[in-house]
Amino acid sequence: MNPEHFKLCSSQYWYDMLRDSILPWVIGSADLGQDVLEVGPGPGLTTDLLRDRVAALTAVEFEDELAAFLSARLAGTNVGVVHADATALPFEDGRFTGAASFAMIHHVPTSESQDQLFSEVARVLQPGGVFATFDGMANPGTAALHARDGYNPVDPSTLESRLLAAGFASVELQIIHLGWAAKARVAA
Repeated sequence: MNPEHFKLCSSQYWYDMLRDSILPWVIGSADLGQDVLEVGPGPGLTTDLLRDRVAALTAVEFEDELAAFLSARLAGTNVGVVHADATALPFEDGRFTGAASFAMIHHVPTSESQDQLFSEVARVLQPGGVFATFDGMANPGTAALHARDGYNPVDPSTLESRLLAAGFASVELQIIHLGWAAKARVAA
């Protein structure tokens, strides 16, 4: 994550937007359960918001420095930080009651890798488990923010079929001008 991007994703502005708008919209009335996986927490603002809602939260972070930063910052809390690649999750099948990912899928470099991530999340969810995810729409401003970061936005018109192909049984998709939100459920 480049310094400008990290600064935004660590800001009070982003925290307030997550708390007041994005998380309520994305999660809504969905029950993620009490043992939740967070994929790609970055600096951990969503982690801070999610950990107050669940008994146990496992945050999987790909970047070495961010994983170390989060591990130190969240030591002694109900959050375990795992440095891993979400396209090959180091957990057994059906391990988690729910999963979440906020504004990170566009960091996964290829559509094939994104699909593998979706498959891995479906694999580690218990029957009936929900994956709540959000990402922004492709636009030049967001692309500029990701200079030197990598930027591969998801076309929301393909998302439902991709999540179903990954092993989810149902998908609820909402699209607004700024982004999309999906709740994908594993078969009960």
